[in-house]
Amino acid sequence: MMQITTNDTIVALATPSGAGAIAVIRISGQDAITLASNHFKSLYNKTLKNQKSHTILLGHIVDGDRALDQVLVSVFKAPNSYTGENIVEISCHGSPYIQQEIIQLFLRNGCRMANAGEFTLRAFLNGKMDLSQAEAVADLISSENEASHQIAMQQMRGGFSNEIKSLRDQLLNFASLIELELDFAEEDVEFADRTQFVALINRIQIVLKGLIDSFAVGNVIKNGIPVAIVGEPNVGKSTLLNALLNEERAIVSDIAGTTRDTIEDEITIGGIGFRFIDTAGIRDTKDVVESIGIKKTFEKIDQAQVVLFLVDGQLLNADTITSLKVEIEKIKNKYPLKPTVLLVNKADVLSDDIKQSISKSLDAINYISAKTGEGVDALKNKLLEFVNTGALRNNETIVTNTRHYDALLKALEAIQKVQFGIDEELPSDLMAIDVKDALYHLGEITGQVTNDELLGNIFANFCIGK
Repeated sequence: MMQITTNDTIVALATPSGAGAIAVIRISGQDAITLASNHFKSLYNKTLKNQKSHTILLGHIVDGDRALDQVLVSVFKAPNSYTGENIVEISCHGSPYIQQEIIQLFLRNGCRMANAGEFTLRAFLNGKMDLSQAEAVADLISSENEASHQIAMQQMRGGFSNEIKSLRDQLLNFASLIELELDFAEEDVEFADRTQFVALINRIQIVLKGLIDSFAVGNVIKNGIPVAIVGEPNVGKSTLLNALLNEERAIVSDIAGTTRDTIEDEITIGGIGFRFIDTAGIRDTKDVVESIGIKKTFEKIDQAQVVLFLVDGQLLNADTITSLKVEIEKIKNKYPLKPTVLLVNKADVLSDDIKQSISKSLDAINYISAKTGEGVDALKNKLLEFVNTGALRNNETIVTNTRHYDALLKALEAIQKVQFGIDEELPSDLMAIDVKDALYHLGEITGQVTNDELLGNIFANFCIGK
């Protein structure tokens, strides 16, 4: 578990490790400016300690008489800094040797190495951001598409935490009035307006349910949508994967059963991440290795949120269409809520008459040519239809964090107990317990209720230097 101390000065590389044009070394703590000043020599005889906040000086980092590098040093004075403490950021040349020389210099002279996420942890502890905003920093760093970036930015700006804080403040006000009633229980005094209390509980339930429902979309946006490409051997699954990715990712051959294991890769479509899974062809086989691959295919169908069922249009006839309908029906019956898209491949060589005949026999089919790319753009647009991006477009709050989701579920459960107490006219002291429980779980989200173990778990997932 992370040892939380904030009375010392920490240092770490704030940019990715490795060689580059420049690197940034961050120092934070009460003595950050003093320690940096001891090892900085300005080119223009300026003193670091006398500089105003948010200014930059050019000079050298020195170890005694030895100059380690010519650098730019940025000064941020408390409380107007990222952590709320004094911060110095040293922009040096990106040589790994120079980076380590400077860091080791400060470790020998009053600093200690920062833990993962410790700069953001200090920002939280010093009131620069709440806990949900701090977690959004990690989400922002790891965002890989427009949608996940947009959600992280909205959360980091406080959209989600403001909504939770507003609910909690209103509930806390009524909780205080109920507690006051309990103090005057013998006098039978009622301070809390029950009509307003009922309206508040109803309103909180609506908001919490909306946030909980948004997690389904948020989780998909944050982690990407898994899409399984399935079908019989040699129908063009690997060729389709390559067409979607616009690169030769999977081996393509005329030999049935070429793909014996799943191949996965991710692309962004309309700002949403999709993870495509090319699976082994489904057929009866005595090949042990291929059988294992087919078993994995069904495992990937289990994990996927969308199934692309690919068939070779040139092989479709009355008999194969009948068996195809049976196979598709099996998947739909097993996964009734999982969209299954039927793709007829080799559209570039199918005549209009054949297409018309196939369309009469099969419902909701999509023609594509994995080889030429015909219909691939239309397929991408269809995949976007399976993602409810309305909340994203309207800039509504979307929950993406599993910890937040769990806390919201528990808060809703407590509020529903309060609702039951109101309906059954239970004593105020019993309802007060459930109100406190709801307040606790709402406070967990923003960090108004926390402990060292929780903070350790959250910030352990951050990168060093942030």
